[in-house]
Amino acid sequence: MFADIGLVTLWISLVIAVYSLCAAVLGRLYKVSELITSSYRGIYILVVLIFVSTLGLVGAFVSNDFQVLYVAAHSNLAMPDIYTWVAFYAGNEGSLLYITMILIVFSALSIRFSGKVTSDVLPIVAAILMAVLIFFLLVIIFMANPFEKSLIPMIDGQGINPLLTHFGMFFHPPALMAGLICCAIPMAFALAHLISGKCEDEWVDQGRIWGLIAWGLLAVGLLLGSWWAYTILGWGGFWFWDPVENAAFMPWIALTAFIHSIIVQKRRSMFRMWNIVIINIAFSLSLYGMFVNRGGPVPSVHSFGASDLGWVFLGFLAVGIMLPFAVFIWRFKLLTSARSLESMLSREAAFLINNLLLLGIAFVTLWGTVYPLISDLLWDERITIARPYYDQVNGPIMLFLVVIMGIGPLIPWRNSNWKSVARALKLPLAATVIAFVILIIGGIREIIPLIAFSTIVFVLIGIFREWFKGTKVISSKSGSMFVVSWIRLILANRTRYGGYIVHISVLMVVLGVVGSSFYDYQRDVILMPGDTYDIKSYSVKYIKTEEKLYSDRVEFTSVLETYKDNKYIGELRPQRSFYPDFNMASTRASIRSTPVEDFYAVPSENSEDGSVAFRFMINPLMWWMWMAGPFVIIGAVISLWPSVSRNKVS
Repeated sequence: MFADIGLVTLWISLVIAVYSLCAAVLGRLYKVSELITSSYRGIYILVVLIFVSTLGLVGAFVSNDFQVLYVAAHSNLAMPDIYTWVAFYAGNEGSLLYITMILIVFSALSIRFSGKVTSDVLPIVAAILMAVLIFFLLVIIFMANPFEKSLIPMIDGQGINPLLTHFGMFFHPPALMAGLICCAIPMAFALAHLISGKCEDEWVDQGRIWGLIAWGLLAVGLLLGSWWAYTILGWGGFWFWDPVENAAFMPWIALTAFIHSIIVQKRRSMFRMWNIVIINIAFSLSLYGMFVNRGGPVPSVHSFGASDLGWVFLGFLAVGIMLPFAVFIWRFKLLTSARSLESMLSREAAFLINNLLLLGIAFVTLWGTVYPLISDLLWDERITIARPYYDQVNGPIMLFLVVIMGIGPLIPWRNSNWKSVARALKLPLAATVIAFVILIIGGIREIIPLIAFSTIVFVLIGIFREWFKGTKVISSKSGSMFVVSWIRLILANRTRYGGYIVHISVLMVVLGVVGSSFYDYQRDVILMPGDTYDIKSYSVKYIKTEEKLYSDRVEFTSVLETYKDNKYIGELRPQRSFYPDFNMASTRASIRSTPVEDFYAVPSENSEDGSVAFRFMINPLMWWMWMAGPFVIIGAVISLWPSVSRNKVS
């Protein structure tokens, strides 16, 4: 019953989506406001219909309707109900339905809260978004139907992939998929303004808001994915430059460039042409991400497997690149900025350098991702690009990017001179030199960590200096307490100071990445119950392994007493589980995490004689990487929140 309701509402949704598209186009062409209004109402109705379809699939999972092939493939009677949501998007069919639901919700919100977008542009936005929605509905109904039934009812299903039974899976895939499809919203506003001939700054506010929402979703999804890999895969790492990882990383990088450059357009009416290009790059990369994830020819351990959908999305990707490019060429002469770059010693120039570096990272990553396919086509030999390529090429670019992140906010708009720049940089540079010397005295000799840690100090001091100066001005004018003045400062310019909070989160990620990459320490050892093993300042005593039988797995939990500097610090309980239905094992690391370092323990093999093979790792500064997540969310929310009038604050 649930599946039937879900399929019927999908068909109705397709009909209404086609109507909304036609009504928006015809209403715009012939200036019939009633048609345009009905188009918008159709979009709002679609939210309800597609949500009902989504509930239909959830209901099929909850009721264990194994006649539905998708339910049988991704759940079974042994699966705890809590994983129903994860099973929902565990395969192509369900994930596409989820993406469709997010697309229509975002589309409705963007139409309802369109701000200053004029009435002759909004129908074009609606038409573009409906065209994208129709594509997804057609793919779901005819190629990836989650409600397809088998002729013979099944008693039980295959079950959910053990790697998906992790807390991070409740948020990591949904955030990434929502972030990827959200790129369609700012692209639609940009393209609609181009088509209508309004090529100035009318779309900037909507572009920035939805670009920032997409950016925030992708950022959270990427961090959660790294945490998932760190805790469940058992190798102690968090990023492998896998094609699907790259497919989410590249649009995030492009959106980062867009969010920065759109500020210049909003404030100085510059970079009009540039921003149109960047948002289309971000949208194209998001489509590429869906293409890779749908089983395209680029191999990945994260993709849904071989599928004809990959080629369908490749065709959609081609249209998504060529159509905006054709409109861009058509309206090229109208895309002139009101102002030009006056000086390379200006904040605008810093934003431009920032953009070039970010797009450089995106290109390097894209080239490494598609190179196996290119080598296969040209030389009939698949050459895989490994992690060292990305680390060695992207690493220095990212480090230089962090430097620009510290310099840019300290340089004034329009133009400056070396004397004023030197004055602004004096305190951050002095702190950087002091930090550099302290690091050397502390025993750090590697050049990359020295530069990275010193750069973090440089950027932090610059941010705190700006905060202190602004807070001091407000405090002196209003007579309020310093903390109150600091809050009022942030409220006065939420875009700027929310951005600073996000910059701090980036510094936290850099700290975690550099610390764990250069100073991690790993040992693999086999222990019998009662054995003790020393690893640097830690000592681990293996007590026993507890065996527990569940409906879907056998779980082995090792009990480890842990000491640091001969002081008992607690018990670690890493797990290794075997899933008979999948004939595979899955691990759960046990981690003692502090701001200084992580002590990481994971079992790799249990033997019949009671011995267990363990991997122990010390990962310095990893805690900071995971703490960056809340800062990203807080900074993004502050940046999105409407600013209070400066006059009111003062």
